[in-house]
Amino acid sequence: MYRTAIEDLYKWKAKINKKPLIIRGARQVGKTWLMKEFGGDSFEKTVYINFDNNQPIKHLFSFDFDIKRIVTGLELYSGHKINPINTLLIFDEIQEVPKALTALKYFNEDASEYQIICAGSLLGVALRQGTSFPVGKVEFLDLYPLSFSEFLMAMGNGQYVELLEKGDFGLATTFKQTYIEMLKYYYYVGGMPEAVRYFSETRDFIEVREIQQRILDAYEQDFSKHAPNEVVPRIRMLWNSIPGQLTKENKKFIYGLIKEGARAREYEQSMLWLIDCGLVHKVHRVNAPSLPLKAYEDLKAFKLFIVDIGLLSCMVRLHQEVLLNGNELFREFKGALTEQYFLQQLKTLKGLEIYYWTNDRGSAEIDFLIDNGNAVIPVEVKAETNLKAKSLKMYYEKFQPKLSIRSSMTDYKREGWLLNLPLYAINSINTLSP
Repeated sequence: MYRTAIEDLYKWKAKINKKPLIIRGARQVGKTWLMKEFGGDSFEKTVYINFDNNQPIKHLFSFDFDIKRIVTGLELYSGHKINPINTLLIFDEIQEVPKALTALKYFNEDASEYQIICAGSLLGVALRQGTSFPVGKVEFLDLYPLSFSEFLMAMGNGQYVELLEKGDFGLATTFKQTYIEMLKYYYYVGGMPEAVRYFSETRDFIEVREIQQRILDAYEQDFSKHAPNEVVPRIRMLWNSIPGQLTKENKKFIYGLIKEGARAREYEQSMLWLIDCGLVHKVHRVNAPSLPLKAYEDLKAFKLFIVDIGLLSCMVRLHQEVLLNGNELFREFKGALTEQYFLQQLKTLKGLEIYYWTNDRGSAEIDFLIDNGNAVIPVEVKAETNLKAKSLKMYYEKFQPKLSIRSSMTDYKREGWLLNLPLYAINSINTLSP
């Protein structure tokens, strides 16, 4: 299975003055596999150490930050000589040993010849709890579930990815039924590596659902295992409310839908916990569509999306029969799956800040505003082939953006101020010119 993030690891290895690298991401998005795959492919030796429930390693880092002593201890523990020139050190679940995180500073300052990659599923939670962090002494890489492009490659359709990367939308349109069929599968299977790998080998929808349910169950266990006891019930209630929130016509998150009378202050810690785990993406409204969008962020209005569309379709019990009913899948849940899909693809693209916009009266809404550093791009996401874009037209007439995008199931087409970008071609959004 190919992950585009491995290209970032190759670039990291080629750096002369590289720092220890930390891969962030939710549980089971493929961090461990990626690190081991990279190590096996690019280094003569790989020393892998999992810090989860590892008392000897915890003890090793508990004394001081003498790197020579620590490396000797790692060699004794792993049974391998660690040559910094040809050996990759992998520290998995590093947040379980907070002093190991601190030690990365001393590796960077006193022994930068060692090549270290770390991963932490609950790293954000650990930092929120006051773990000392080596600010400026490490690099980061965020890993998400497989994008639709990676899913296509896993399904043996890499040539279709190449068409989109080349911008050959004319030829891509010729094969749009293949893209649409694969997109339907992606809505159901999603991008969690275990589910994708199994589906690519078997096309077994039932087992995919069982895999997804096991992942969801593991997340629920994490709530109980790692979150403060008094917060756990609220985390569960908030997490389970998200699918229902996304099916609303207005997808702004409303605390009162968690339970009657719920208030923001009661659920703030729960939401932070889910965000820090990488399980939830928070997209804020902006008051004005000007650069930089962050300066116009409305902290009280936001949407919540979850980590993976396949897990969302599992949570809402989407049946496989829907896949057979034409474009019915794309109309399901009032476009909730489509917005989840779109946001999930945007998160895998670098250099984008993502928000949404509504006018003061709430009568017009732009699903996503993208800040790419040079311009603000409004995007309206449409399920199947419904092409009415009243809000987008109103936005264009008021703000005159150079590029406006409507993403739907229709073909690629430029119509004056409006570009229709097929849902299956979202990953090419970074290459589009006004």
